[in-house]
Amino acid sequence: MFSITAPGGNEIQIPATLQEDKQYFTIAQVKEAAEYYRENGYVVLRGGVSPEVCKAVRQEFEQKVKNYDGFLYRQTGGNPEKHRLNDKGFVMNPILNVQDVPTRSLGDFRGAALKAICAEQVGTFLQEVFGEPAKVVQTMYFEGNSETWAHQDTYYLDSEKVGDMAAAWYAVEDIQPGAGRFFVYPGSHKIDLAKNGGDFDVAFNHARYKTLIIDVINKNGLICTAPCLREGDVLFWNAKTIHGSLKTTQPSFSRSSLTAHFIPESHRFLQFQSRIKPLKNKDIMGWQVNHPKSLDRLGSRLVLAVETSFPKAFQFAKWLAVKALVTR
Repeated sequence: MFSITAPGGNEIQIPATLQEDKQYFTIAQVKEAAEYYRENGYVVLRGGVSPEVCKAVRQEFEQKVKNYDGFLYRQTGGNPEKHRLNDKGFVMNPILNVQDVPTRSLGDFRGAALKAICAEQVGTFLQEVFGEPAKVVQTMYFEGNSETWAHQDTYYLDSEKVGDMAAAWYAVEDIQPGAGRFFVYPGSHKIDLAKNGGDFDVAFNHARYKTLIIDVINKNGLICTAPCLREGDVLFWNAKTIHGSLKTTQPSFSRSSLTAHFIPESHRFLQFQSRIKPLKNKDIMGWQVNHPKSLDRLGSRLVLAVETSFPKAFQFAKWLAVKALVTR
């Protein structure tokens, strides 16, 4: 086992090997996996993506994405940035929506990533959970660990039927215990928290929300779990499950991974618990995939140019718009 500090401040033991890990499933146990997911708010599907697909994603990222010197939208804040590398050469600002990267320069990476995200076993599991096909509303790619704070996704995005969104974290390589393991708090999806807005709005009171989550963890005695994930394993969690990534204590290791958020195909997309946001879907390998800011579109490239030319003004205007949205 491996010792590390959980978000609540307590020292925990996490599995260093598969042999030390707890409950997990294969696609042959899809009904049992779905039941475990409903009860615990998460589940691990072993071997959900083939090693060949994972290798292709890593290779395309290393050869194409890391050599790209333009702006791409990033997971933290949703703003366009150039790569920020640490002293190990890992990209530390994760890519937001891999489906939106430009075809001309990064199309092969996008294709490989979507092949992993839309893997057949992932679709089979989500069909069992949703009772209908899933559609992709958001994706991310991580190499270095940005140490994501403990949170519930529903605060930021969800299905119009709150709690019906599911997400998946794909290990594109073996994830070492100190490389920034993905963590969840089992059972936390059964706890209702403050709505996005007022004293807890994402625009100007985000820090209060982060503090609230830690208080809820400690008050309810929730237990942090960080499964051992190997190349091709997929961890699914519910929109209301508290989760994030642990701090890095083994900085020489990357944690190459994909994340995707899914809602049932018949549902609409809810943003900031306040508005239904229309999706810009394209059919990808039989899946409906949202392309909110595709850099293949002229309009998106023009917006990107404005954002990168006047970043502070654009960001402040965005905060004001979000504040107005969540206080309606």
